[in-house]
Amino acid sequence: MTPRLTGWRQPCLAAALGVIAAFGQAPYDQPLILMVALAGALYFFAQAKSLRQAALFGWAFGTGYFAHALHWIVSPFMVDVARHGWMAPFALLFLAAGLALFWGLAFWGARRLSRETSWAVVLTLPAVELIRGYLFTGFPWAMISQSLVDTSGGQALAWIGPYALNLLMVAVAVAVSQSAQDWASRTLRFGAVLLGLGAVTLPVMSPDARLTAHTIRLIQPNAAQRVKWDPAQIPVFFDRQLGLTAALPKEGDPAPDLVLWSETAIPWVLDLAAPALDQIAQAGGTAPVALGVQRRDAQNYFNSMVVLDRVGNVAQTYDKHHLVPFGEYMPFANFFARVGVFGLAQRALGGYAAGPGAQVLDFGEMGRALPLICYEAVFPHDANAATERPDFLIQITNDAWFGKAAGPRQHLAQARMRAIEQGLPLARAANTGISAMIDPYGRLLASLPLNQAGFVDAALPQPLAPTIYSRAGDLPFAIVLLLGLVAASISARSREGGLKN
Repeated sequence: MTPRLTGWRQPCLAAALGVIAAFGQAPYDQPLILMVALAGALYFFAQAKSLRQAALFGWAFGTGYFAHALHWIVSPFMVDVARHGWMAPFALLFLAAGLALFWGLAFWGARRLSRETSWAVVLTLPAVELIRGYLFTGFPWAMISQSLVDTSGGQALAWIGPYALNLLMVAVAVAVSQSAQDWASRTLRFGAVLLGLGAVTLPVMSPDARLTAHTIRLIQPNAAQRVKWDPAQIPVFFDRQLGLTAALPKEGDPAPDLVLWSETAIPWVLDLAAPALDQIAQAGGTAPVALGVQRRDAQNYFNSMVVLDRVGNVAQTYDKHHLVPFGEYMPFANFFARVGVFGLAQRALGGYAAGPGAQVLDFGEMGRALPLICYEAVFPHDANAATERPDFLIQITNDAWFGKAAGPRQHLAQARMRAIEQGLPLARAANTGISAMIDPYGRLLASLPLNQAGFVDAALPQPLAPTIYSRAGDLPFAIVLLLGLVAASISARSREGGLKN
């Protein structure tokens, strides 16, 4: 019989289980712990009889989970401690508690659909996670499916995507948490245990990725954010990137066909950067160089990536379209400007403007690539937004904002998810790391350690055939989920009507 937990003990236990569940995310990468904690939470959730208790239990579980998984969020506020440091604890508190409202809603909805069991969480928790990925520009960071990127279970991303994989993980946890009173339920529970163990413990067993004859050089200058724009340090970091770009390949290795610099790799606005662009092109030799830069027109500033030809001319431009709220722009900007609060990462006083959308760039014989700038790789639908399928993905990012442990590693995990979902290789250049070549199965073929300057020359893998998820996206799952919720709601109303009669 389940031990009774009353009063404050229920939300405290839920919060503790949430903290434990977050060990499934990087840098710990222990999805088995996440699944055990989730099953434990669902086991004790059965005691929450009222809707209020259910909502409080789910909110407490989510708060503990997000506070632990997203503790790196304090790092951007510590770059300029005097100006922003006071915001750090409030940012973590409000972010964790705010995201946990989604989970509180899910547990409330589950109890609304089923008064006796926790099975309805299979529908409600994946539903709110889908909403979390889109609402108010979305923030799907630290989804439970993110924990599977290193395991065989993560390969299901290519078939069903991250949101449907959330549903499968929750379904396994629910089955494990339920009491088994007959042979059918015991069989279901045993099967769920085997499925869950296989998904979270078996390594990726996909074949080796086939490689093209093309090589990309990934440049990692390791410019700490607090000194990146220091006038005394700007020449140091710029010269470092030039030197890494011009360095000869290792003996026997081919020269790079493309050189990739990180996000906002130079401090000069594009229209004032002609001398620097000439030097960059000269260092690149015969290879084009793609780099992150701030660009402006008559009205707006953009966070952009440009591709330079061999003489330093800008051949192609991509403007980031999915911006970071409270980072690259401020919602309700006029209000916040009156109290002196501006976006953390914005270099323009009014914040950046969003570009027109996903854009595929042409790299000649290498193929066509979809660029993702930093935050855009967090969103499955951004990697799937181009009107034509690219041959590979590019991510440039400045992960110096994310601290020295969990943040950069979780960001890398999400880039690996995008590669699996699309069946495409992904070349990633990060200022402070982790720069990497990722194959279409999400594996790191070559990488540079976190917080280390250097370069790596990596062969570009061939793309796989289009995945089911890349063709279908999230809409089919959303429709099926909605129909399931409607059916569950009708069933719940029918049961209530029967009891009243």
